[in-house]
Amino acid sequence: MKISVIDKQGSGITRQFAEAIGATIRGRFVDIPESKGGGYLTGFSWKENNLRMMIQNYYLKEEILLERTNILEEGQEDVVFMLSDVFPSPMQTEENLLPEQSNVFICMHAVSAVLTMPSKTSFRSITIAVSRKYLREVFGNLLHPVVTTILNGKENFAFETGISPEMIKTASEILKQPVSESLESHYSKLKCEELLCCIFSQLIQREATPTSNMHVEDIKAIYAIKLRLQSNLDESPNIAILAKEAGMSEPKLRKLFKQTFGKGVFEYFQSMRMQEAARLLRDKHLSVSEVGYQLGFTNLSHFSRVFEQHIGMKPKKYSVN
Repeated sequence: MKISVIDKQGSGITRQFAEAIGATIRGRFVDIPESKGGGYLTGFSWKENNLRMMIQNYYLKEEILLERTNILEEGQEDVVFMLSDVFPSPMQTEENLLPEQSNVFICMHAVSAVLTMPSKTSFRSITIAVSRKYLREVFGNLLHPVVTTILNGKENFAFETGISPEMIKTASEILKQPVSESLESHYSKLKCEELLCCIFSQLIQREATPTSNMHVEDIKAIYAIKLRLQSNLDESPNIAILAKEAGMSEPKLRKLFKQTFGKGVFEYFQSMRMQEAARLLRDKHLSVSEVGYQLGFTNLSHFSRVFEQHIGMKPKKYSVN
């Protein structure tokens, strides 16, 4: 199902999305109709800071492609932070749902114009849209190339970082709203700012190397490579082949990939591989050998060592715990 919406002056698209799928609007909540899935969307807007937050806790029975046309005021520059799979546990449902990939994606408002929402996927995410002016006021003292690009970069950019335990804790507190209705907005704003602090705290831990300009086509190419890695977790990446498919040199691919994800191609691949291994052990209850062989390891001792490096414990102990 394809839905086209117009986002005027960064006002948000939740209500238009609700109308397109026949959702019920209940105060600040949008309830997904049973015919389309289950769960809800909700959010807050603090216009004095040009700060908005959308909370997504739902699933869909069919894939939806959301195409947004941005109509921003002249000089308006909003940055979007998408925190995916940030809530600690899935909704209770009879559907066999897949989780989103857990990460924080950061880009200019215009870059997030096309969003794909796969069917049978549990969306447990928070999206924050905020003006660069506000970000400069709060984080302008952080001297790091990635932060400088987010706050002042002239070209489009894309950065991705992981979901930390602190982000999960804060998101859970937003979801529970342990305050009276009259304090909900103020409480949520504080928690929204807390999430931004957690994100910037992770970004400044990256190696402080200069960033390169990224055009939208570069961003698309890098994320096509990420998808290729995700789809072939049993096969080690071949940089030469990936660079040829992306239409860029190997040095450029390596630089832009590390700039975007904070990790080199192989390091990122191994990290995704071990996250999938943990999911198969935890959710599918497969044996250690089944998981190792499914992910392309021929030496289970090597698989155990790599798993422990990334997850913090051996796979056998992880599966028991």
